[in-house]
Amino acid sequence: MNDMIKKLIGVGIGAVVIAILIFSSIYTIGEQEQAVVTTFGNPKAVSTAGIHLKIPFIQHVRKVDTTIKGIAIGYQEASNASIESESLMITSDFNFVNVDFYLEYRVSDPILALYASQNPTVVLKNIAQGCIRSVIGTTDVDSVITTGKNEIQANIKEMIMRELAANDIGIQLVNITIQDAEPPTDAVKEAFKAVETAKQSKETAINNANKYRSEQLPAAQAKVDRIIKEAEASKAARINEGIGQAERFSALFDEYKKYPLITKQRMFFEAMQELLPDMTVYINGTDKDGNNIEMMLPLEPFLSE
Repeated sequence: MNDMIKKLIGVGIGAVVIAILIFSSIYTIGEQEQAVVTTFGNPKAVSTAGIHLKIPFIQHVRKVDTTIKGIAIGYQEASNASIESESLMITSDFNFVNVDFYLEYRVSDPILALYASQNPTVVLKNIAQGCIRSVIGTTDVDSVITTGKNEIQANIKEMIMRELAANDIGIQLVNITIQDAEPPTDAVKEAFKAVETAKQSKETAINNANKYRSEQLPAAQAKVDRIIKEAEASKAARINEGIGQAERFSALFDEYKKYPLITKQRMFFEAMQELLPDMTVYINGTDKDGNNIEMMLPLEPFLSE
């Protein structure tokens, strides 16, 4: 009986050992995970999701979450309370400003993320804060608070990426955005609000002016085209009139050379017709015997011939 119990205990212990060996030989990797398998101190990354095998008690597995995570800079993410030591900065024109950022990152190299530094997240935050203060320090306060946010974010992101590449801590920057930017006092806040309102009014005025120009320009262009066409038509008419007059003068000169007296009389009557239209000419004089003569001479019969 005792031998039977001993055998059962031995079988049970063996089963437990086998189960432990089996379970310690298997590990799983999720879709948003990577693993680092260490064999006698030599790490190797495993990125394929699913079930994997390892050598029990020899190989050790550490899993790394590769989902995108965030770091709040300048405020507490849970309570949204400001952290002035992080947010308060000085600009290039020697103004103080509170700026909050939100940084997104992910693990790009699990081995470096585990072994290159003791706490890569802290290193990333320190790098980000240094880059943020460097960029804000070379930017005027007006750009920080109003119009230059996109450019500031782009410059900071580029600088952080360069620093991460130089330090190589296995962390990849996804994005960094300005959450809020405002002066440190209420009076300065109101002044900047007034500046922003004035800028918006300026933009509105410019847009209205551009709209008016767009509406009026076609009409003005059409008027210019009409004036040009009228001028060209008047020019053509005057040229044609001049050419016609020159041709008539040439024809008249040819007639004059043939019949000078008749041409002179004709020119005289045409001039009289032009200068004295619808008039009757009275002639006073004496005949050969010395008698006075008064007569009316209408020009129409002569001019109609």
